[in-house]
Amino acid sequence: MVAPSIVVPSTRPCLAMRGLLPRSCTCASLLLLFLLSLTVFCIDANSSESKLLCSELVSFRLPCQPSIAIMKNCKKLWKVLNRKVGVPCRKITTLPSNITRTELLDNTMEAKCLQSMFELVDSGFFNETKIQEIANGATEMNIPIYRTNRELVATKNGGLENPSPLVFNPSWNREVPRVHGKRFNYPSLSGVQLPRDEEDIAFMSVLELGELIKTRQVTSEELVRIYLKQLKRYNHVLEAVVTYTEELAYKQAKEADDLLSQGTYLGPLHGIPYGLKDIVAVPGYKTTWGSTSFKDQVLDIEAWVYKRLKASGAVLVAKLVTGSLAYDDIWFGGRTRNPWNIEEFSTGSSAGPAASTSAGMVPFAIGSETAGSITYPAARCGITALRPTFGSVGRTGVMSISESLDKLGPFCRTAVDCAIILDAIKGKDPDDPSSRAIAFEDPFSVDITKLTVGYTKDADMKVVEVLESKGVNMVPFELNYTVESVQGILNFTMDVDMLAHFDEWQRAGQEDLYEAQDQWPVELRRARIITAVDYIQAQRARGKLIREVEKSFTVDAFVGNVTDWEKVCLGNLVGLPVLVIPTGFKNISEPPTNNCRRRTTVNTGIYTPPERDHIALALGMAYQSVTDAHRKRPPIDDLGPDDSIPNPPRSIIPPRRLHI
Repeated sequence: MVAPSIVVPSTRPCLAMRGLLPRSCTCASLLLLFLLSLTVFCIDANSSESKLLCSELVSFRLPCQPSIAIMKNCKKLWKVLNRKVGVPCRKITTLPSNITRTELLDNTMEAKCLQSMFELVDSGFFNETKIQEIANGATEMNIPIYRTNRELVATKNGGLENPSPLVFNPSWNREVPRVHGKRFNYPSLSGVQLPRDEEDIAFMSVLELGELIKTRQVTSEELVRIYLKQLKRYNHVLEAVVTYTEELAYKQAKEADDLLSQGTYLGPLHGIPYGLKDIVAVPGYKTTWGSTSFKDQVLDIEAWVYKRLKASGAVLVAKLVTGSLAYDDIWFGGRTRNPWNIEEFSTGSSAGPAASTSAGMVPFAIGSETAGSITYPAARCGITALRPTFGSVGRTGVMSISESLDKLGPFCRTAVDCAIILDAIKGKDPDDPSSRAIAFEDPFSVDITKLTVGYTKDADMKVVEVLESKGVNMVPFELNYTVESVQGILNFTMDVDMLAHFDEWQRAGQEDLYEAQDQWPVELRRARIITAVDYIQAQRARGKLIREVEKSFTVDAFVGNVTDWEKVCLGNLVGLPVLVIPTGFKNISEPPTNNCRRRTTVNTGIYTPPERDHIALALGMAYQSVTDAHRKRPPIDDLGPDDSIPNPPRSIIPPRRLHI
């Protein structure tokens, strides 16, 4: 997942002492701490120090410019009570005879405490009597249910077990399609020769490497040696590898070579090395999720996507970096860099798959996207990648952020390779309720001259011109919809789902070990007070968005900006597939020398309706058949004269802000 930088308003309405003070003040963060302190007090005001502190707190009337004394007292109260956020508030109905009322919150103050908490969830319309009734009911009924359910399904983190039966289906086809069992009809290559230079071999496409293996010009074991060498050569500068699966790779390569010698050929992935994002479980190896909290975790699970690739003859050489808990490019071992400009970071949680494929460290890799983690790093690192239709690839054995947003997809050199990988990994996963056996048509059989393809105002016109020259009917196009809260819907959906999968992680205080404190820790604390009602309202708004996009999608596909945050949120909420393709390069801003080899990549996205991935692939293949941006190689650490790898980077990375 990626988090864009957007402006957050610098002020928030003051919730303190409703009706007595102006509502334009900026004390929300202090107020939240204050209210939670009072909440804890209501449960356990049994020490003399806590009683005294609480009376001191109440004596302040919370001026909108908070005093240092209040902050200190809040901290002292937390220390005395030794409690965590989220303990429910309970009304005290009787007072011990030895405690005076000035030492406790009176009923009015307690009511204001509760009422202010209701305002935090936009429910400040209840009167005091109803609020007290809610508090009593929550204590007696809701909380026991919360705890029972958590014990049943939430003691393990990561969402690997107990998936929700509420399944998102993005299909616009109202009829159940007949599932085609046939594989894609791959193009045959002839005359492919083994290069002398191993670097040239490393940058060959999957289809080309497959032809070399099929014609026995190279063995799978030789390819494993070449790619492990590439991985170890460049990883010290890119920080893209978590674990080398060297022993497993040579074992699988030998099996592939033995099968071929016996006359059995499994297809274009037979003996081809690849990498997996380290949220995908492989038995016998660590699955760290990029996180300090889980860096020694070994899962005895064989992920479904790994099974599919193994059955196709592919050979796993490395587990590649995921941003910590699949958020952005920071992980427990560092931060993954962009091979095209080593001063930049690769952005997006599929940082390792993108950087490794771009640098010729693997011929392809599997990454994931919840909100931009395929599109952003693929665009930044200048490679071809497919975010497929939601549900087309099973996710058993894969860390889950959101069961209605998570998707697995390939990072490759070409659209042809993306088609080959999709064909291998698509299909119904029996243990993933959201996966489906989608009836994809063969992208190699699409007649693109019969397609009408739109292009948006932010589209790369070079792509439009090339496709038009290939006979595609290109027309101006914009998606029209009235839903204004697209980004907010995605945030609600993603954050609440993520918190459900990492509830125990937060409760155990593991968030304090998180590598980037402005990422998941902040978002998941905010998610803790999103109500079930408002989550459902967000899903209803999502349904409205889906219906409006379906009605507006009057073309077979459209070409547009692939890193526009609104399009990223919309595409993931609706379940749209998109193919990312590199289209060119430009000089970096403020190059250190005139001969600088570093570049900024230029790219575009080809979007289609759900289950029409084959159209995006066909258009991508048509474009790449007459262009060569996808064949260019990044400088990585070969930066040229008078240029060096900056450490720390000179580029200013903008601070991450909450998206609302």
